[in-house]
Amino acid sequence: MGTYLNRTLSSPNVNKFTVSQWVKGISLSGDDYLFALSAPGHHVHVRRDGNMKLQSQLYNGGVQIGQLISSAVYRDPASWYHVVYRQDLENSTANQRNRLYVNGEEMTYGTQQNPSGTNSGSGMTLNTFKTTSYSGTGDNFTGYMTDLNYFDGYSYGPDSFGETDSTTGEWKPKVDFTGVTYGTNGFRCQFGNAAALGTDTSGNSNTLTVNNAGTNAKTVDTATNNFCTLNPLQQTTAITLSNGNLVATNTSNDQGAAGTMAFSAGKWYWEVKLVNKVETGINLDSNILQLSNDSTLGSNDNNLKQTALVTNSAGGSNDFRFNGSTETVNSTACSNGDILMVAVDADNTKIYYGKNGTWMNSGNPAGGSGELKNFSSGYTAGNFITPTFQNGLGSTASCQFNFGNPPFTIASGNADANGHGNFEYAVPSGYYALCTKNINSYG
Repeated sequence: MGTYLNRTLSSPNVNKFTVSQWVKGISLSGDDYLFALSAPGHHVHVRRDGNMKLQSQLYNGGVQIGQLISSAVYRDPASWYHVVYRQDLENSTANQRNRLYVNGEEMTYGTQQNPSGTNSGSGMTLNTFKTTSYSGTGDNFTGYMTDLNYFDGYSYGPDSFGETDSTTGEWKPKVDFTGVTYGTNGFRCQFGNAAALGTDTSGNSNTLTVNNAGTNAKTVDTATNNFCTLNPLQQTTAITLSNGNLVATNTSNDQGAAGTMAFSAGKWYWEVKLVNKVETGINLDSNILQLSNDSTLGSNDNNLKQTALVTNSAGGSNDFRFNGSTETVNSTACSNGDILMVAVDADNTKIYYGKNGTWMNSGNPAGGSGELKNFSSGYTAGNFITPTFQNGLGSTASCQFNFGNPPFTIASGNADANGHGNFEYAVPSGYYALCTKNINSYG
């Protein structure tokens, strides 16, 4: 939808500043600009380029005077990255004049061009901040972003904003920053107010303008609690993922995509809104990991061991597929616009489907009865179970996945017992949204 933020700055310090932000990318091609500071003829930006490498470039009067390109690629669509860019053109050490950090560590550079020194920023103006290309709005960042910070006149390292978790060893955000100063133009954008996403919480009141936000721009998927999405690294070739990798549309028959999270234990709930009749399934086999190499899933998806409710495009009752074979089950016909409820009990190998608030087959996931299938005969205990989108019904099938972070408007609003997720219908007792905080506890 081309969402981006911008703010006009008042005589910012071009020699020294810091930008800190958490991002979760979704695209595997093109340029994703994390931010740009610019004026005509002058700009500095950080982007993930078409090779999935992180890159910064600094131009003064149309001449490139600084550049950093990572040796590593950053293409994991399931992970949040903490990216810090710090600029200090007056630093006496050349390697400290422009620096990039990812998850608390300075990048290893495949290309490193350091600005020449004190006078390298002479005559430069950088009076516009935005989360898109310096030249326009054509290369907006297309993923998720949280905790965007700009420090005007100060150079800080990543340990000012993040720390290593003592239990998991992973880099995580600090809730409160100490020992930092935002400067005249500085701001902190935490995106906490859905009605005013650009609100500055630094105390400076330097609020950013939000452009082309559309609906559901604020998400519950954050760097402190990462939610499942569909995975562009695990899909067949004719699937298009959009809206934060939560909407799947196929352009030919027999296509599929897998989720970014899997579980081998616990009880899990999510919802799927039908846009154009599709089938939605649970993968019970590691074959899903081959999807990125497949042009199709194969005839009737027989190459996947799965349990899948198949919503027939011709109407009437649904099919239920198990390990490639269709079974007769007590299911309810579905129409476009319906919201399917999916509950998977991995501990007792049971799967339940519902529609618009009512469980099929008089199912009671919380009570453990009325499941559409006990999949124990097709499942090896301990194997990971992955949510999937699978379609063999036509060339325009599409659906919207809500793993707790909905891509469609929620009328009621229901969280799981831990307070995680935002669902249209009540989460069955004992079942949880697919997010890192729950997976760490139950999955």
